[in-house]
Amino acid sequence: MANKITQKDINNTVWKACDTFRGTIDPSQYKDYILTMLFLKYVTDVYNEKKEEYIKKYNGNEERVKRALSRERFIVPDESNFFYLYEHRNNPKIGEMINHALAELEEANREKLGGQDGSNIFRNIDFNSSNLGDEKGKVARLRNLLNDFYPLKLSSDNLENNDVIGGAYEFLIANFASDSGKKAGEFFTPAEVSTLLAKLTKSKPGSRIYDPTCGSGSLLIKAGREVGDNNFSLYGQEANGSTWALAVMNMYLHGYDSAVIRWGDTLRNPKHKEGDSLMLFDTVVANPPFSLDKWGAEELGSDTYNRFHRGLPPKSKGDWAFISHIIESLNASGKAGVVVPHGVLFRGASEGKIRQQVLEEDLFEAVIGLPANLFFGTGIPAAIIIFNKQKVNKGKVLFIDASKDFVPGKNQNILGPEHIKHIVDVFTQFHDEEMNAGVVEDKFAYIADMAEIRENDYNLNIPRYVDTFEEEPEVDIKAVQTEISNLKQQLAEVEAKMEVYLKELGV
Repeated sequence: MANKITQKDINNTVWKACDTFRGTIDPSQYKDYILTMLFLKYVTDVYNEKKEEYIKKYNGNEERVKRALSRERFIVPDESNFFYLYEHRNNPKIGEMINHALAELEEANREKLGGQDGSNIFRNIDFNSSNLGDEKGKVARLRNLLNDFYPLKLSSDNLENNDVIGGAYEFLIANFASDSGKKAGEFFTPAEVSTLLAKLTKSKPGSRIYDPTCGSGSLLIKAGREVGDNNFSLYGQEANGSTWALAVMNMYLHGYDSAVIRWGDTLRNPKHKEGDSLMLFDTVVANPPFSLDKWGAEELGSDTYNRFHRGLPPKSKGDWAFISHIIESLNASGKAGVVVPHGVLFRGASEGKIRQQVLEEDLFEAVIGLPANLFFGTGIPAAIIIFNKQKVNKGKVLFIDASKDFVPGKNQNILGPEHIKHIVDVFTQFHDEEMNAGVVEDKFAYIADMAEIRENDYNLNIPRYVDTFEEEPEVDIKAVQTEISNLKQQLAEVEAKMEVYLKELGV
């Protein structure tokens, strides 16, 4: 039997495809072309595999084959088939043909690819764009792209496991994030941080899991995987159109066909609703944009959903606006994990008032300080806050200082598996059993009760609770003086020798 296609094979192919666009357009753009082509090749190969099966099963009866195919995950019209485009790869109108192929694919799968708002996932991608170069250069690039993907056989029979497609997708987005800095970092949470957040908020089977700022969807997928079986449902919303499209494709590439990913600004226009109220979830995970300016304070003073009843965050910093939305999206037993800048823990004014009320409502379960330089495009350290509507340790908050636990990297620092395990083990104990306030682990974890937090004016800055002070070793003055005397003597000897050499040289 032929060798199965591995993760490495696909990663190499998609990375090679990047060479097609390098130097022509910005890296933050060419991921869209490559990932869209990966998606098209995938749905084509799966469809063609099923078609072959049905042709054999129904002895070539076209009507029965067609009927069976109409019930498949995706319907791929002839003009949308990757191999049809490959046959026409030298056509000077190949850019228009790919655009048409995507439009037809969307039309044939309107329920899946159309989006609930009549929006479509390929609207932000144009294979006939002048950005791809002059007519001749554009045709050459698109021909190369089709050539790159042609050898990849992405039907389930050929794949090493079902997740290699989704893996390639994440590999590529991670590489683009490191390549293009902050821009990509906005829609990509590093894999280790996603893993940590997913483990800290581990959901029970049957959970509804939501990410209100889902980016390309990887964090949501990780949170789903932590359930341990497929009994969960995923919901997400993303404001950036092309990133929303990537998230929708990402769900299908991972096999999460029933995930509901909506496009729009979550604060101004939340899309996940039941009747006139916000939909409520068992678990919320999020890495919202840090301290977002102009998040909508002017319009949301009288919010339809009353999300800001604890107070309106400052218009130039949207952190507590996202947190307020997240808390109001939790059901009666819900929990949430949110990545935030440290300012969220200690800034005063309106943010301080909101924080105080959330603390008095006993929703804070844990505050975890992460190492600096984990995120693409920003060196600032972040923290994870865990909120929980059903805390075991009432009136207490766990503080973890994991800022020194990392593997140094060239561009980014990395949380190693042992660092993730350390954090999760300490948190899980606190999450599962009643514990007394005080030091849990020296210089790493501390449990504060509300009396201590009130004493600190509701300031949650981690160093106020986790004492990481390292005493300087005592200096032995006598030994240092002896060392200085020795060094002076050695210096005098060297100078004397130098003088002899200089005389010999007549200098």
